[in-house]
Amino acid sequence: MQTDVSLIEALKKAPALITQLVNIRKDRGLMLQTAQIRAARALLGGNQDDLAKAAKVSIATIRRIEGQEGPVMGYVSTLMSIQSAFEQAGIRFLDNDAGGGIGVRLSTPKT
Repeated sequence: MQTDVSLIEALKKAPALITQLVNIRKDRGLMLQTAQIRAARALLGGNQDDLAKAAKVSIATIRRIEGQEGPVMGYVSTLMSIQSAFEQAGIRFLDNDAGGGIGVRLSTPKT
């Protein structure tokens, strides 16, 4: 069986690159917060089960994440699935900036 050496090398570098991206977001105050997850779900009028289904993660994962305070912690792939589900539903996450704190906004859903 022949393997693609460049793909293997890229996969070896992926964890370091993900860590680097997370650290950049953290340094800039761009980490998704658990309060934003709860607020986004409330804006959409959904429950934890709805979010779990939309993000294709377990309800236990949603409960664990929403039960925390501060930055959302978990696997990057899980966090990306949750964020993507919200964004597809029209949620925009607002980062902490000079104009105010973190938040969420409901806009027109992507089609």
